[in-house]
Amino acid sequence: MEGVCETKSCTTELKSVEFGNHENGSLMETGLGNYGCSHYRRRCKIRAPCCNEVFYCRHCHNESKNSPESSPLKQHDIPRHEVEKVICSLCDTEQDVQQYCINCGVCMGKYFCGKCKFFDDDVSKNQYHCVECGICRTGGKENFFHCNKCGCCYSNLMREVHRCIEKAMHHDCPICFEFLFDTMKDVTVLPCGHTMHLGCLREMEEHYRYSCPVCSKSICDMSKLWRKLDKEIASTPMPAVYQNKMVWILCNDCGATSNVQFHIVAHKCPSCESYNTRQTRGGAVGGSCSEMVR
Repeated sequence: MEGVCETKSCTTELKSVEFGNHENGSLMETGLGNYGCSHYRRRCKIRAPCCNEVFYCRHCHNESKNSPESSPLKQHDIPRHEVEKVICSLCDTEQDVQQYCINCGVCMGKYFCGKCKFFDDDVSKNQYHCVECGICRTGGKENFFHCNKCGCCYSNLMREVHRCIEKAMHHDCPICFEFLFDTMKDVTVLPCGHTMHLGCLREMEEHYRYSCPVCSKSICDMSKLWRKLDKEIASTPMPAVYQNKMVWILCNDCGATSNVQFHIVAHKCPSCESYNTRQTRGGAVGGSCSEMVR
């Protein structure tokens, strides 16, 4: 994800590039695939307005300037919309931001976004510009919609079912703490509406963590596990001293507060039958018993 431009001009530029309608079609392919970095294939570099140094892309700049070896006082991100100068990778001519080199005429990026200063030769990503997001995204505009409350683009498959949370994508991933809004990694939306990297979710599942790290709601259907816990509790009677012990619990799934019988294995919410609960306080019965379970 990168860049920002007017929707009409962005679409027009991309179509003209794809069909090679430039004066010299061969310049569209000159140097194609031979330049760029691990983030993007492009035939130009950018001059960072913040430190006046040259990098292939904003990610290269941010990784270099925010590395552990960098002084904390000098760490910073590039103000990508303020980039004014680019350097052609083929002839080394420095110039104002534009798609074609003023010296050799080569196309510096098959996909080009003028306002965000974004170049990318890999148009198979189906880049498109979202006016509301203010940046270009990948995947094809026809496959996504922008949710004004969430402040981000979501798959059309989620149009009727996603749960809105204001600015849901405008925060760090709760696992790796990378900013989600313009991340290059896949992002997933949990049933509760909170967002995180898909890879981080998979890592959570590998460690048998099935609740949202933000609100603690279950991230999938846990009914089979709840039934197993029913059997586990039924086969694990508590000692006599705990028979009348009651505790207050809060259900992370439905939000109900309940007074239930204490059990060492788990506490079941009587409202939604979920075991995704937390004990909030002990009961008033049996002072010595209360001391034992703290």
